Amino acid sequence: MLLTAGIPAPDFKLPDEKGVEHELKDYRGKPVVLYFYPKDNTSGCTTEACNFRDDYAAYQKAGVTILGVSPDSVVSHAKFSQQYSLPFTLLADEGHKVCDLYGVWALKKNMGREYYGVLRTTYLIDADGKIAKVFANVKPAEHSAEVIAALPA
Repeated sequence: MLLTAGIPAPDFKLPDEKGVEHELKDYRGKPVVLYFYPKDNTSGCTTEACNFRDDYAAYQKAGVTILGVSPDSVVSHAKFSQQYSLPFTLLADEGHKVCDLYGVWALKKNMGREYYGVLRTTYLIDADGKIAKVFANVKPAEHSAEVIAALPA
């Protein structure tokens, strides 16, 4: 079950595409876009990441940090980040513990087949570490603009 707006965002520690550990609490004092996506180098995930990349100046202007999370490995994230020149951090949640914590690891269906995977979801976390907004069932091509519209002025 997804987390709801108004509660503190659960803290976690994950490695980025360079193997450097990041803790959510280290980002207190500025808003964070924490977006969960299913898999590096898939069409929807690439579209979503590239839209965040293309709009990155707007996030910087607003003082927002973008953190992308998927169950892919550090090596996979490094290749994905380099291939698409992603200017933000990708976090490797191998074992999907953080995905579980945020309620985005769930049973999915595709063409009659059931499997567990990541529900494409974004949490906008305010400077105090509380969840300000939850974006569920994200449409990759429109999502970055939707997040920018929700940022505090």
